[in-house]
Amino acid sequence: QVQLVESGGGLVQAGGSLRLSCESSQGTFANYAMGWFRQAPGKERDFVAAISWNSGTTTHYADSVKGRFTISRDNVKKTVYLQMDALKSEDTAVYYCAADGTPWRMPPPTTPRFFSDWGKGTQVTVSS
Repeated sequence: QVQLVESGGGLVQAGGSLRLSCESSQGTFANYAMGWFRQAPGKERDFVAAISWNSGTTTHYADSVKGRFTISRDNVKKTVYLQMDALKSEDTAVYYCAADGTPWRMPPPTTPRFFSDWGKGTQVTVSS
């Protein structure tokens, strides 16, 4: 089973930035699309961003984060990142990274059912 470990969450003021990291134990990490999701208290888990396998040339973002968040990957480090800028209070949530269950899928998926492995999450709190 693939292990995904997120880090980088914390408390930040509105307008600030955070960079989340997610390290994978998967040997063939480069072959899988990766995604970030988030879940606020009392709400469903929502899609945030996804990146295609290998070079990650294709990315998708939720409308709510487009222009503020950037997803990227480093296949040598087997890590996916989420750079979050211009943070708002409504970005407060637990952020989860996830690995696509099917290798070489294009375009990268944006719905949870396509992701087979999940991290335990990292809390992001944005104070207004």
